[in-house]
Parts: sequence; structure tokens; C-alpha cells
Amino acid sequence: MKSFFCTPTLTIDVCKVYVKTVIAACVFLVSTLSLSQSVVSTVKPGLSNYPSKPINFIVPYGAGGGADSRSRQIANLLSIELGQPIIVENKVGAGGNIGTEFIAHSSPDGYTIGMGNFAPLAVNKALFANLRYDPEKDLIPIVLIDKGPLVLTVNPKSKFKSIADIVAAAKEKPGTLTFASGGIGGTHQLSAELFKQTAGIDMIHIPYKSGAAATSDLLGGSVDLMFEQMYSAKPNIDAGKLRAIAITSKNRSPLLKDIPTFTEAGYPQVVILNWQGFIAPKGTPPEIISKLNSAVNKILKNDKVRDLILSQSNEVGGGTPEEFATLIKSESLKWAEVIKKGDIKPD
Repeated sequence: MKSFFCTPTLTIDVCKVYVKTVIAACVFLVSTLSLSQSVVSTVKPGLSNYPSKPINFIVPYGAGGGADSRSRQIANLLSIELGQPIIVENKVGAGGNIGTEFIAHSSPDGYTIGMGNFAPLAVNKALFANLRYDPEKDLIPIVLIDKGPLVLTVNPKSKFKSIADIVAAAKEKPGTLTFASGGIGGTHQLSAELFKQTAGIDMIHIPYKSGAAATSDLLGGSVDLMFEQMYSAKPNIDAGKLRAIAITSKNRSPLLKDIPTFTEAGYPQVVILNWQGFIAPKGTPPEIISKLNSAVNKILKNDKVRDLILSQSNEVGGGTPEEFATLIKSESLKWAEVIKKGDIKPD
């Protein structure tokens, strides 16, 4: 085929038309290539085959505790669901702050996630002046795993058999009753503080280094009462080593059918649930958050998982990241008010 060139045999007008056509074609080709590159650049590499390598899962509490046990249970099943190993690592200290801070400051690529709960996500911002992460600005919720009530317990030799008995004794001799906790700012203390503020009574807080140490002294009769996690209190209640006074859920627990709620006793504000869920660093792509959320929701529908959670008198979680975020926000507001009113300070 002969090439078409402007030659002396062609008119000047024909040559001009040809040149303009070639230029227009070149401009169109360049524009098309630029658009293609722009579209391709908006597709982040690696999202379609996420996860393509092991995921690190951070637990801000020690091995063997409630958060650790639940994390490992769900992580094992999530590993099967996603087809990649999930490496669980405990980063302990400062009421959950150290591990949560590590998650918050990790690369937001979906390969570092972790367990977040009541204290690091909804309490510690109001409690610690120099918190090195912001739960709202530095973290993104993935999904709620579970939530469960606490139970107010006393030694079985105690004279207290009802909330009314405790309130009457506290009002008769203000500042004499003692309550134990596993440390300042945890659910044990804050539950008691909310009860104090609601009932208008004064009690003395005795903090311990752990919930187990606090329970030990309650069993020994060294302190008057304690708000305990349901799953840890029930074995001692069943064995007759502790007496359950009331439960902090809205409705009675099927595992302690004879124990009234605070609402029944006239204190509807004392509805307290300890909760935990999966979180990721802020900036983690929404596609990854969605994939993790869907996978965990599927796991939470597993009968064995549900039965285990329910057997510990907890409610099964699940739902959307937005619903988990709403819970965190409402809890943050609630406990910030309790902390301020009670003038609670960390050690």
C-alpha cells in the first residue's frame, strides 16, 4: 500500500485536511491512553486477592483472659474463611492502651487488625490525659463480637441479700462499704461508680492488680461487694462461694433466672454490658473492612460459636461497622460523664 504524503501533485487544501486529520487522531489516542492510566491508577493493587499473606491480630490483654480466648477462637475460624494464617499476638499493658495504640499506628493495609473493647475504645480517652491514640480518629470498627452483663456479688456470709439492703447500709454509714475491682477505670469499678451515682450513696473503691485478685479477697471476706463479669462470677455463684445480688443486663439472664436486674430494683440507668469487637487502623480500605465484616458475621452464625458465647451469658454480636461505631460513640459519652462526675483518675 502506498503511503499518503503531501506531494506537488496534491493541492494545498487537501494537504491541510490530511494534516489536521492526523493531528486529531493523535490527540484522541493520547487522551484515551491518559484516561486508561487514570482509571487503572484508581484501582488499588492487592484488594481483589486480599488477603494474600498472613494477618497479624493484636490482643491488648494477656493470654488466657476473656478477650484473648475469644480472639483466638474467632481468629482460627477466620483464618479458614479467608485462606490465610492469622497470627495472634498479645501486647499487654496500660489498661489495653499499649495494644490498641499499636493497632492504631499500624499500616492501614488490612494486615494488622485486633480486638478492641470497652476500656480502650470508650473509657480510656476520658480517663487518661496523655492517651497516644484517638479511638475515633485513629481506628475503624470492623464488627462487634459479643457483649455481656456484670453481676453484683457478695460473700455468702454477708448480711446483704438485695440491692435495697446495700443502699440502706451505705446511707446509714456513708463511706464504710467497700467494693473491689481489677483496676482503675475498668468495668468493675465503673459499674460500681454508676450504681453509686444513681443510688446517691458513697462506697470506698479497693482496686487490685487483676480481677482474679479482687475476687480472691471477695471470697475471703476482705471486701463487701464486687461487680464481676458474668462468665467469671458464675462458677463461684453455682458453687455457693458467692451470692449474686443483681445483674446489669436489661432483662434477666437465662443462666441466673432467679437473680433480678437493677431495672427491677428501681435503677433502670444501671444497664451495663461489657463488649468487644474487631478493629483496624483508620484508613484501611473499605473493601477490606467489608470483607472482614462479612467473614466474621458468617462465623458468628456458626452454631458452635453462638452456643459458646451464649453459654457465658453473653449476647452474640455481628452487624455492620457503622452499628459498632454507634455503640462505641454512645458508650464513650456515657462513661465520660460517669468518670467526670466521680472524679476518677488513673494510678
